[in-house]
Amino acid sequence: MKEILYMQDIVKCYYLGGEEQLVLNNVNLKINEGEFISILGPSGSGKSTLINIIGCLDVPTSGKYVLSGENVEDLDEKELARIRNRDIGFVFQSFQLLPKLNALENVELPLIYSGVPAHERKQRATSMLERVGLKDKMRNYPNQLSGGQMQRVAIARSVVTEPTILLADEPTGALDQRTGQQIMELFEELNHEGRTIVMITHDTNIAKYAKRIVNILDGELTEMEMIPNV
Repeated sequence: MKEILYMQDIVKCYYLGGEEQLVLNNVNLKINEGEFISILGPSGSGKSTLINIIGCLDVPTSGKYVLSGENVEDLDEKELARIRNRDIGFVFQSFQLLPKLNALENVELPLIYSGVPAHERKQRATSMLERVGLKDKMRNYPNQLSGGQMQRVAIARSVVTEPTILLADEPTGALDQRTGQQIMELFEELNHEGRTIVMITHDTNIAKYAKRIVNILDGELTEMEMIPNV
């Protein structure tokens, strides 16, 4: 199985009021192509900092990070932006759809940044919205969609560029339980199709949808024994 992410002794420190605050403490993590992994931890555990580093939104203080064979830790902002656009799809708790764009236009947006021609953009975005069950909502604006529908648009947008990894940060946090379950079933389907998914959550029941759970507490990772989802 192909290894697509490798972290060795990742440390992240912030300086607040002249004092050093250790947020990630010698994190070691390997993720293979096609995995579905949950990073489970409470507020303040370091999980948001970790996903920001995985997503190339932040860089470690020290340590080694290799994504798709490329050393990430020493790249400048322009190079990090290139990797974000090429390798990473983001799904956020708050959806982060642009309100003045309809569903189709929101999904097309990352393809514009990638320089994909207009006809191909529309074709790919249309296909992806059909894939997530929104064939009849393509011309709707975010304020005309339910929370679950907005998250489906966000998922379509995140995978339309065929990223190496799909990062989901508390993807059901703004949804009711039933809708959250439907979104997690969609993630399971995408994973069965071969997509690599890394999900951050504080909810053990949501984490159990993944095939592998890693616990984070006080900036340290430990593998968690898998418990069947009931």
